[in-house]
Order: sequence, then C-alpha cells, then structure tokens
Amino acid sequence: MEITEVKVFSAKDGGRLKAYATVVFDNSFIIRDLKIIEGNKGLFVSMPSRKRKDGTFRDIVHPLNAETRQMIEDRVIKEFDQVAESGEVLPQDM
Repeated sequence: MEITEVKVFSAKDGGRLKAYATVVFDNSFIIRDLKIIEGNKGLFVSMPSRKRKDGTFRDIVHPLNAETRQMIEDRVIKEFDQVAESGEVLPQDM
C-alpha cells in the first residue's frame, strides 16, 4: 500500500488544531478529515472520528498496526511542514 497523494487544508481555529489533511492510497482509496494537532510533544495526526451518543469519540477509520500509523503520520506531517514553509496552505475543503 502506497500513499499517492496528500493535501493539507488550513484550520481556522488558530488553537491546537493546525490543519486538516486528505490522504489517497494507491490512487484508489481516499480518507478525508485527518486532523493535524499540536500536542505537548509536537505535531500528531488524529484519524477522522464521530461523536457517539454517550459523548465519547470513535475513529471512523484507523490503521490496524503501528507501522501503518507511523507511515501515515510521517507523510502527512512532512506535507504539512512543506506547505507551511511555502505559505501555500490550501483553504478548507469542507
């Protein structure tokens, strides 16, 4: 499985949420609304989630192993850094 495209979109909240991302795998599967968040130890990627009736959140999609999670996070944060450095963060795609 290969990540074939990553797009980063600005988050307008100005807080810990830095951006949203869309990831395409093998030019055939897309995941939207990953969140790039500034945590206590640096940036991390949060998977798309949905709020449940009991108030907790549950990921809609997520990697099944640590290696895949790390591959996604590394690629998304790399793209975020490149886009932030160039000043070309895309407007929100929502």
